[in-house]
Formats: sequence, structure tokens, C-alpha cells
Amino acid sequence: MKSKETIKINTIEDYTERFGCPPANHPLISICRITDIKEFVPPDKPLQINLYSIILKGGSECTAMYGWREYDFRRGLMTFFAPGQIHSFDKKWDNAEWNKKQEKSEVWGWGLTFHPDFIRKYALGAKIGKLKFFSYETNEALHMSEAERVTIEGIMQNIYDECNRSIDEHCQDIIVSQLDVLLNYAERFYTRQFRTRNSVETDVLARFQSILHKHFDSDKEKFVTPNEIASELAMSVNYLSDLLRSLTGQNTQQHIHAHLIERAKNMLLTTDLSVNEIAYSLGFEYPQYFSRLFKSKTKQTPLEFRNAG
Repeated sequence: MKSKETIKINTIEDYTERFGCPPANHPLISICRITDIKEFVPPDKPLQINLYSIILKGGSECTAMYGWREYDFRRGLMTFFAPGQIHSFDKKWDNAEWNKKQEKSEVWGWGLTFHPDFIRKYALGAKIGKLKFFSYETNEALHMSEAERVTIEGIMQNIYDECNRSIDEHCQDIIVSQLDVLLNYAERFYTRQFRTRNSVETDVLARFQSILHKHFDSDKEKFVTPNEIASELAMSVNYLSDLLRSLTGQNTQQHIHAHLIERAKNMLLTTDLSVNEIAYSLGFEYPQYFSRLFKSKTKQTPLEFRNAG
């Protein structure tokens, strides 16, 4: 259907024109204050932005969710977008209302966008693909305290100043080094975010364990996946894994495997089911995979464990 066609944004020039940002001085990177965005009109089609983008935002509308609950840091939030992600806009943008908020200082922040080629030759080019928060959902944004916001804004200002100097042989190196520092701080602050909301985290862990038990207690012989559990918790799979790792030292897949092994041990010791029957009942399509997993976790084959018991 024509109405569902996706608009692709592949260059910084395309990006600045589409979003009403000031023209960029460098062809591979754009940075501006949110208040400098003018005459942005949301498209009626989805956008595929093939660029990295980092948005720092605060003000009267700086509300977001931590998983499914409102988070209590209101000083600012950051969201991270990797190339290829799809962006849709559900409501029309009111430029008059936006201008009023700017005049009243009700909004502030920065928009930083760069092409993958800008960092490709640097170590950051390889590192950035391993940063999972670029694949978190927008409702899992990084929420910052006042001190954290000041730190991030200082780095944004450094990048902005460098982008607005005359381009020389040092310019790109300096900007990339600042990007690396910014992302290192983002990793630190996300770790803090996982650890400073004990009541929320405890609730997440309890709900996770409840969902895990529900799947294994059902009659369906189906191997539950991290994606399925994350979906039930209304979280992205990477965010859930990072949260669980901060709480327990194990990611989602490791928790699933641990639960599988405990179920298998009980069945091996309390039933006469064959190893293959146990494997199928736990959702394994191939019993050999079950046996390999069991031995990797217990240092014994299923039969060795049964005989030892």
C-alpha cells in the first residue's frame, strides 16, 4: 500500500531538512539545541533513519516510563537510536504551541545525529554496535539526576563547539573522542538506573519469575524465549536482560536455562520418563541439545545425574 511506504533518511542533510534542524557544518554529523528546531512537520509515513541519533530532552514534558512505571528523575532523559530503526508520528505537530514552550523555557535539550561513516575508522565504530541501549525502547530512556544532566550537557556543548569551528585535521578525532566519553557516561548512568529503583526492580524480578513459572506450568510443549518474556513485561529484550543481570548476575537466557535445568533435575529424580521424553516436555525440539545444555550446566549427563541420585 502506498500509504505505508517508508521514507528513508540516509544523510545528515536529509535529516536536518526533514526535522527542521539548522544546516550542519560537517556532512557527517549534526548537533543542535532542541530550541533551534524550527518548522518541523511530522510526516504521515514511517521514517527509517539510517543514522545514529542521541536525544537529550527535559522540561515540562519530560515524563517517561521505567518499564511500565513512571520514573522519578525529571531533570532530563536521553534516548538512543541506531541506524535502520523505524520512527512513526501519531499526532500532528503544533509549531505555534512549540514556539510558546520555547519562549517560556519549558523545553530544553540537544539533538545529536551522526552517520556511521563518521566513526567507522575509529575503535568506537566497532564498540558502538555492542552498546545495547541503542536498541532499548523509547519508554526505557535514560533518566538523569541534575548532576548527571550537567555532565552530559557539558559534553554536548563541547561537541557543539567543535562542530562549529573551522574543520581541520583534528576536528573529527576530537569529536569522536567526546562521543566515546558521552557513551561511557551513558553506560555508567544506565547501570545506576538499574540499581537505584529497588522497589521497581524487585517487582520486575517477581513478575519475571511468575511469567517463567507460568510458561513452564502450562501444557504447551514450547521452548519459551527471552523475546516472549520481555514482551509480556512490556520491555525490550536487551533492557530486560541488562536489568536482570544487574539484579542477579544472570541475563534472561541464563535464567531460562537455570529454570530448565531445575525442572529437568526434578523430573529425572521423580519420574520414569526417558531423557528424550523429558526434553520434549520441556520444549526442546532436539533431545541432543537438551543433553548438551544439561551437561554444560551440571558437568553430568542427564543419565549420570539420574543414576547418581
